[in-house]
Amino acid sequence: MSAVKRGNDIAVLTQTSGHHQVSSSGRSALQKSLKEGMEEIDLSEGYDYHQDYNYSYESSIPHEEPVFQHKSMCMKEVLCVFLLVVSVVIFLLGFCGNALVLWISCFKMKKTVNTTWYMSLAISDFVFCAFLPFSITNMAMEEWIFGRFMCKFASSVMFLNMFSSIFLLVVISIDRCVSVMFPVWAQNHRTVKKASVVVFICWFLAIGMSFPSAIFREVGTHMGSTICYNNYTLYQHGHKVVAVSRFLAGFVVPFVVIIVCYSIIILKLRSNRMMKSSKPFKVMSALVAAFFICWLPYHVSVLLELDHQKYDHSILVAGLKVGTLMAAANSFLNPVLYVFMGNDFKQKFRFSVLSKMENAMAEEGRTTSRYLSRSSSMDGRASTHI
Repeated sequence: MSAVKRGNDIAVLTQTSGHHQVSSSGRSALQKSLKEGMEEIDLSEGYDYHQDYNYSYESSIPHEEPVFQHKSMCMKEVLCVFLLVVSVVIFLLGFCGNALVLWISCFKMKKTVNTTWYMSLAISDFVFCAFLPFSITNMAMEEWIFGRFMCKFASSVMFLNMFSSIFLLVVISIDRCVSVMFPVWAQNHRTVKKASVVVFICWFLAIGMSFPSAIFREVGTHMGSTICYNNYTLYQHGHKVVAVSRFLAGFVVPFVVIIVCYSIIILKLRSNRMMKSSKPFKVMSALVAAFFICWLPYHVSVLLELDHQKYDHSILVAGLKVGTLMAAANSFLNPVLYVFMGNDFKQKFRFSVLSKMENAMAEEGRTTSRYLSRSSSMDGRASTHI
């Protein structure tokens, strides 16, 4: 880098000054050049043109450049143009779709525990989509123009969406498991008020998990462009701690809990010879599957990035871009799943979009009510139909 070369030239001049006298004006120029060189080196060490991670190290292998030193020409690359177009599509579908879900769940349907879960998921995805234009603009212009506050805030919103979504999916899975195992208890204790408290706790925990973005995100200048990057220079192990903690809290632990809950449900269904799941079960299973399919590539790319010296930087760059895009796609898949998983194929073309979405979400409430009523009237044995 030019900054490193300047630093080497400065070092030579400094050594030479021990043998020859330097004028006062020369010393002033030398000190100014040294200061500028160190400032440029410091910024380069903290830079990553990705919006998620950077590194702070100097390569010990000659001519080996870390990932963050790669200067992308985004609009000239086919992959980046494709990602930009898909990002715009995700924004349009996610913003409109989640707005529609919010309108139906808030104004067109009776308030229930199930609509509380879905409404909270829609809020999370809607807010995420509302901030996508910042990333789209940054990708198109290859420069961050929104200032330091939005650099921190926009990134925090992304991870707020990530953790609030997974926490809510865990809660939905636990709620379904409890309804199957303890139907009478669930009928008496599942209330909208309690569900709202649980949602608040999920959002509170998600805010805490998104805090690293508010701490480490900074704005700087690199190669003449203003960038929004993660600055871990003051915290040596910050990158690894953040990546691993997000992987465990946002993927591994929730995955185990969800798998256990749905395994219990399947075993219960089999024990009562109910091999086919109901439509609500399909909807929630599809939501869970979509979340993990969307987020798995992102987490794999982030973990591989921890040992970035072992991999070609272009592969990591492409992996992070594609992984981030797939994660963003989850924000518009939830409304789609509400519509297309709630009714069979023929019914999708017989009703309006509003009717389909309302029927899809109301179906779970109706089947759950029938199931709980049957369970309370049975003597000595509870039905497992949900």
